[in-house]
Amino acid sequence: MKIEILPKNENDAIQKEIISKIRDYINYKNLEPGDKLPSERKLSENFGVSRSSVREAIQTLEFYGLLKSKPQSGTFVADIGSVALNGMITDILRLEKPDFKSLVETRILLELKTVRLAALRRSKEELKEIEEALEAYATKVMNGEDAVQEDLLFHLAIAKASGNSTINTFMLTITPEIITNFTKYHVCDKNIAFIGIQEHRDIYEAIKKQDPQLAKEKMKVHFKMLYQYCYNIPD
Repeated sequence: MKIEILPKNENDAIQKEIISKIRDYINYKNLEPGDKLPSERKLSENFGVSRSSVREAIQTLEFYGLLKSKPQSGTFVADIGSVALNGMITDILRLEKPDFKSLVETRILLELKTVRLAALRRSKEELKEIEEALEAYATKVMNGEDAVQEDLLFHLAIAKASGNSTINTFMLTITPEIITNFTKYHVCDKNIAFIGIQEHRDIYEAIKKQDPQLAKEKMKVHFKMLYQYCYNIPD
């Protein structure tokens, strides 16, 4: 399995402009909950932007529960009043990109809970997915190859096994950017990849045993360097 790790979004201003225009369109047309928006193609023509930019803006509003997309049907205003919708969009437009350290701190807090849930709830199929991601990571590292995607897949497999769709969504949102920026921010040295093999294996074994406390402890060991980075803890 190969996944595409998206680069950091460099079009924040464009996205905010599109979101603002979608809000203005909903207000101008007095759209009610359940009303349908024009197609991505029509919106891109009206706004003078690419369809991919419109799609990303719609996905952002979907993430916050303001729009709903239905396959083969289109995009609709969610079941939320106009006052709340306008207020939430205003808040979204004020949001700033979280700094890298904040993302790392969030990941630590999130994954310590996620791994406990995965140990309690994982199915045999989900355990197999975690094991496959672990072995793929180990193979790449031992061959001296970059294993960023395999590392990502391992942690996302654990998030999936947690059985909590909201946690899984958060992980999908924040983890790729964190992992791909490790080198940029000098969080981990190159030798950490080899150490990561055994750490990943320890986490997997704890999940396999369905021991949530052990799984949490092994994840904390795995996050040692992240703790040092976030909280300036000495070696």
